[in-house]
Amino acid sequence: MRAGALLSYSLLRSMFFTAEGLLLPAIDLLVNRRRPKLLTDDIELLKTSRVELLKLLRSDAENIAGGMYPASVLRPESAIKHLTRIPKLFIDGVKAAQRKSSKQAHHFSADANELLEGLPEYYRRNFHFQDSGYLTDHSAELYDHQVEVLFAGSADAMRRMIIKPMKQKFDTNGRGLRILEIGAGTGRAAEFVQAAFPQAQITALDLSEAYLRLARKKTNTLKKADFIQGDGADLPFKDQQFDAVYSAFIFHELPEKVREAVITESLRVLKPHGFIGLVDSLQKGDNPKLDGALNDFPREFHEPFYKNYISRPMEEMFSKLGVLEVKSGRGFFSKVVWGTKV
Repeated sequence: MRAGALLSYSLLRSMFFTAEGLLLPAIDLLVNRRRPKLLTDDIELLKTSRVELLKLLRSDAENIAGGMYPASVLRPESAIKHLTRIPKLFIDGVKAAQRKSSKQAHHFSADANELLEGLPEYYRRNFHFQDSGYLTDHSAELYDHQVEVLFAGSADAMRRMIIKPMKQKFDTNGRGLRILEIGAGTGRAAEFVQAAFPQAQITALDLSEAYLRLARKKTNTLKKADFIQGDGADLPFKDQQFDAVYSAFIFHELPEKVREAVITESLRVLKPHGFIGLVDSLQKGDNPKLDGALNDFPREFHEPFYKNYISRPMEEMFSKLGVLEVKSGRGFFSKVVWGTKV
């Protein structure tokens, strides 16, 4: 399929999620009785973000057209399933706005409270003011849709940024490769990596059993994946087991010391000359025109470690901890960083 047709589809998809995103300021106005800050309040930021979004979607379309990963990664879910989820998003958004207004960052349901034992302290909070954080089936059901709304339908394309450097490292269908994902969530990024490396064995690890339950149901797209509940800072694997270790959007939610521990553990379980990489939020200076939006993000959403994250370049952390040949790239509000184990 031609890149132009793929890009047109992605732009149309982005328009739909952008329209759904109009719910967010409406909810804020409804709950807090005040005019929320809008992207249109900063015309230069709006222009820059639109340009960067187009660049990302065009690059993604070209990767598909070039055979880096199949067009099936763009396959939409059932329209009925999508539309019936929107009222749930609205209700959850109202509750999140109420928690934000009252600064309830550690509110958990009775069922979720029972799951807190044994989890790291930093994880026991309502990231994004979600109900019961990342611990419930309800949160898992809504999460991917919520993130696409937040990023105008670009979240999947940003996740797929990790594939190009992996393909440059392993020009293969994945036969014989063992790949580990840390912070797998609902398995969305793992689906794309599996599509690019259909013969690879993927192990996907996450702290949330609820999110993993949803990931395990994706048997059509994750036929060669194992899902394990565990901590990326204390991996339950022997040394040098994996050819590649990657993550998607977890490092900005970790304290600095935990970020370092996750990288150290990743290198421990990685084979010599193996691939280590991540996709995550932009950091300060990556695109100076978007720095203002990065500063606003933790104020609008409960992201307690984000301010520290954006001021500590992941490239420097990789190099400091012994990763070689560190490289990076940018796409919309995300960056991809990768390198090689000694």
